[in-house]
Amino acid sequence: MLFIGISGCFSVLFGAWLAHAGQALPINEQVSLASAQKYQMYHTLALLGCVTYGKYLGMSSLVKFTCIAFMLGIVLFSVTIYFKLLLAVPFVGKVTPFGGMLFALGWLALAFEGRKRL
Repeated sequence: MLFIGISGCFSVLFGAWLAHAGQALPINEQVSLASAQKYQMYHTLALLGCVTYGKYLGMSSLVKFTCIAFMLGIVLFSVTIYFKLLLAVPFVGKVTPFGGMLFALGWLALAFEGRKRL
């Protein structure tokens, strides 16, 4: 829950910053940062859902994997985009695709969990 709270808070604050002060950035950077922020918020909410699901219906290995994949995905996707564009750390962009793959694997694991429960 600590990670979820911090990620959600940062996503809201960063979205507000991007909507106002971020307008000074080049448009391509604004688009990339907005995508990172949206994916962070979507996956923070999905992570909250997974944790809640696990608490009430059992934390299976697939649900645990989904939670870990979403957390690592947020760090490897969204955070690396923030670092690359805002802190001028270009080499971190090389791991960004792994974050996207973790998001996709998390959703796939969640689908298998749902199939298992049918």
